[in-house]
Amino acid sequence: MRGLRPWAAVHAATALLLLTTALTPGTSSAASSPPGGPAFATQPARAALARLLPRHVSQFSLVPAARPASGDYFSVSGQAGQVRVRGTSPAVILSGVNWYLKHTAKVDLGWPGESTAKLPRTLPAPTGTVHRQASVPHRFALNDTDDGYSGAYRDWASYERQIDLLALHGVNEVFVQMGADAVYHETFQEFGYSGKELRSWIPGPAHQPWWLMQNMSGFAGPVSERLLQDRAGLGRRIADRLRGLGMTPVLPGYFGTVPPGFTERNPTGPVVPQGDWVGFQRPDWLDPRSEVFGRVAASFYRHQRELFGDSSMFKMDLLHEGGRPGNVPVGDAARAVMDALQTARPGAVWTLIGWQKNPSPEIIDAVDKSRLLIVDGLSDRYDGLDRETTWHGAPYAFGTIPNFGGHTTIGANTAVWAERFDQWRTKPGSTLAGIAYLPEGTGGNPVAYELFTELAWRTAPVDQRAWFADYASRRYGGPDPHAARAWELLRTGPYSTPSGTWSEAQDSLFTARPRLNATTAASWSPGAMRYDPATVRAALAELLQVSPSLRATDAYRFDLVDVARQALANRSRSLLPEIKTAYDAKDLSRFRALAAEWKGDLALLDRLLATDTRFLLGPWLEDAKSWGRTPAERAAAEFDARSILTTWGHRSGSDTGGLRDYANREWSGLVRDFYAMRWTTYLDSLDTALVTGRPPAAVDWFALENAWNQERDRYPVHPSGDPVAAATAVLVALPAPAGG
Repeated sequence: MRGLRPWAAVHAATALLLLTTALTPGTSSAASSPPGGPAFATQPARAALARLLPRHVSQFSLVPAARPASGDYFSVSGQAGQVRVRGTSPAVILSGVNWYLKHTAKVDLGWPGESTAKLPRTLPAPTGTVHRQASVPHRFALNDTDDGYSGAYRDWASYERQIDLLALHGVNEVFVQMGADAVYHETFQEFGYSGKELRSWIPGPAHQPWWLMQNMSGFAGPVSERLLQDRAGLGRRIADRLRGLGMTPVLPGYFGTVPPGFTERNPTGPVVPQGDWVGFQRPDWLDPRSEVFGRVAASFYRHQRELFGDSSMFKMDLLHEGGRPGNVPVGDAARAVMDALQTARPGAVWTLIGWQKNPSPEIIDAVDKSRLLIVDGLSDRYDGLDRETTWHGAPYAFGTIPNFGGHTTIGANTAVWAERFDQWRTKPGSTLAGIAYLPEGTGGNPVAYELFTELAWRTAPVDQRAWFADYASRRYGGPDPHAARAWELLRTGPYSTPSGTWSEAQDSLFTARPRLNATTAASWSPGAMRYDPATVRAALAELLQVSPSLRATDAYRFDLVDVARQALANRSRSLLPEIKTAYDAKDLSRFRALAAEWKGDLALLDRLLATDTRFLLGPWLEDAKSWGRTPAERAAAEFDARSILTTWGHRSGSDTGGLRDYANREWSGLVRDFYAMRWTTYLDSLDTALVTGRPPAAVDWFALENAWNQERDRYPVHPSGDPVAAATAVLVALPAPAGG
């Protein structure tokens, strides 16, 4: 009999310690309670407050409440310096604290950016008693891609901060994929594979989300056994923290992904080849009707429980983005997948993403719909949607993907959210049961995150204009007329993009692989401006006039850099056609002037980004290297972290598949040494072509880009320069508005 792996033994001991603590008199193992159930310990919420508000935590009294049949709620009352927050779980209590901070104390704790430094020594008294009821039971967060595009190499402190901010904004269900590789590694050693074979099959951490979705395997590997151990340890810590706050860690479920050669090792396990996914060979799919599928699933869930503890929600999507069922009836497959889940975790909810044609009616109709939750990634993207009809009455969460690939672009369809969510929730026969915040990469667009998560705590439509005005009054810790005008401009521009085609704004052409007719950087992004760029330029001018007393806040510094960055990025969309016109006209003087402006804008952009840590490449790469124990491991991790941002994968996936620059973003270091390097190479070749009259020299872009992926240059991890001075320089560099 195979013994526990070292990390499984460690977590078994941890689980025993947690159980012993839970059974000690005066403590509770429950972080939330069923209707009429016992109270819970508020210490996890207090610990979070100590991290978030260390100077003021003692002024909060946190009171547990049993959850009634109507669902979660919080209330806020008290007097100056003595704020009482009551709620139905530690996370709900934190949501109540955040409501107080936003609407009474008038400060912001955003993701990212905060103005809590403006809090007075003694907290102000709430006005009467505020009571808020959750309008939906499911408040889900994180896309399958989050670990890849938000940072697969983050440390515990980063995840702890993320969890605190998720709880603070009312989220109660969080997708956790960290350490899932260890579950597969353990499971398939019981089915004829060596650890070495499996570690070559598992991709590098930055690319693992797409392996878990059955899109690809192996790239940026092999992984080391030590890396698997470390990731499993961190995944357990994340899951335990969520449970402690009364939140549900949503874990990956098993739906049939197998390593190569499975049937040769397991003759009773037929597989269906899955073909290619944008240039990558997909892993095979084990027929869920087979006898061996049940055994693999049982092993998977057993090892998952040993490593991560229990959960009541599991995320998995059959035949994602073009998967092939072969001769397997999809309904039969879905039924077998659900049976395996219910056998291992009776009563568990199968969570699927609403994306493209997923989930199909065949899946929905084959299983108990009450055990499904569809987190809809398209609620705000298209018009004419009828989810009750399309999904045959299955429960779903109103969701948004306001960001693809971790792009740094700002904007979202917030006006659609403000109107559509309540319409869908209250219509006759509605099966809307939640919200789902699903950006492909988190850590940007703080206003979008704040508005979207607040939907779940309102029982009437949101007045978008009034909401943005209120946000402006607290974002920097106090009201300011210029901040108010800036956010009204941003509301009418990038944050009021319409539904019908996209749920994110356009990306930057500075980050596109060079070509004169470029309209996007990522292959699947809007090909034109989705709002009037003058709104962002004018918002920048207003932000630069905000009172000096508010400029010291972290939120102001982040927003100023972000808006200046966007204003300059928008200039790329008007400047590139001018460069093309000059080149096509063979106007060398004009071409050189415009090319110099383009290069100068890239240099200015990099200087601006260097003033804020959140726009630096250095931390991303240093995080990756910190997971390596040897020079080879550190080099592999850095390649993994670099390539996801640039080529994404190998030549086939990057060029033929179109994945290059899918995760483009404007970060200092990446702009200077990658994007500017490409554009300088290209523009110089066009200059030479104009001078000589010969065609421009051909460039092997993938070879050039992949060479950068393999470099090991170090980049700053601390900001440099003055953000106000840099943002002012951006405003000066931008063309004056027409008539201005």
